[in-house]
Amino acid sequence: MCDFWPARDPMHMISKLAQALRSARPASKFLATLGIVAGSAFAYAQAVSDIIVTYDQSQLVSLPRPASEIIIGNPVIADVVVRSGNLLVITGKSFGITNVIALDSDRKIIIEKRLLVKREEARVVNLQRGTLRQTFNCTPQCNPTMTIGDDQAYFDATMKASEKKNSISEKAADGGGGQAAN
Repeated sequence: MCDFWPARDPMHMISKLAQALRSARPASKFLATLGIVAGSAFAYAQAVSDIIVTYDQSQLVSLPRPASEIIIGNPVIADVVVRSGNLLVITGKSFGITNVIALDSDRKIIIEKRLLVKREEARVVNLQRGTLRQTFNCTPQCNPTMTIGDDQAYFDATMKASEKKNSISEKAADGGGGQAAN
C-alpha cells in the first residue's frame, strides 16, 4: 500500500500521501495526520539537538561544567579536544554520523549528542571526468583541494603538493630560508 516510501522525489511522496489520505476513513485520516505531525516534530527536535560540523573544519561547543572524559562513537568521522575544561573543539575528519558523549569527573553525562559531519556546499566545485572526480575550492579563484571520494591520482598529487608547501613554510618559520630539500 505504501508504494511511495522511500521516494526519490519528495513531491511524489507528498502527492501519494495526500492521495492515500483522501481515500481513507476519517479516523484513519486523523491517525495518519497525527503520525505525520509527531514524526515531523521528532525529526525537527532531533535535528535541532544534533551537532553539525563541516568536513575539515572545527566547531566550538561550550559545556555547562568541565569534562573529564570524551567519548566519540567513531573517531574516523570526528575528533574532539577539550580546551579549558568546558570547551570542546570538534573537527570533522570524514563524512558521516557518529555521536559524542562528555562525562564529568563523577562519570555523569554532561552531553550526549549525535554528531554529523557534512561537506561544504558553498564555493566547492566538483569536476567529473567519467567516474573520476576532482574537487576545487573556489574562493574566488579555484584551487585544488582534497576530498574523500576524489580520483586517487588527483588526491595523491594534491596531497604531495600540499605537503611540499607545508614543508617549505615550516622551514621558513624555523629560519631555514624556505628552501625545501628534494
